[in-house]
Amino acid sequence: MSPHRTRHSAEFKAKVALAALAESKTLAELASEYGVHPTQITRWKQELVANAPDLFGKGKKKDDNHDAEVAELHRQIGKLKVENDFLSNLPGLNLAGRRNRR
Repeated sequence: MSPHRTRHSAEFKAKVALAALAESKTLAELASEYGVHPTQITRWKQELVANAPDLFGKGKKKDDNHDAEVAELHRQIGKLKVENDFLSNLPGLNLAGRRNRR
């Protein structure tokens, strides 16, 4: 048994998963050919099938998520600006929030 896990590239995983989808060879034959356990090939095949619609969605889901993240960050910036303005007006405090020594 190998002392460490082998990390396969995305290209390799896609190649093996596509070969499994083609069903021209059995899982055992593919496992022997690529040196990967049949269960792993099945997982990659399932992942490929599950994520295939995202390939043709042109990243719409990502854009929606991005817009929500930008809106949240703008909200946080506004909140921090108000807090910063409030704290900068307090007597005896410098910008680092420490009391000035006199």
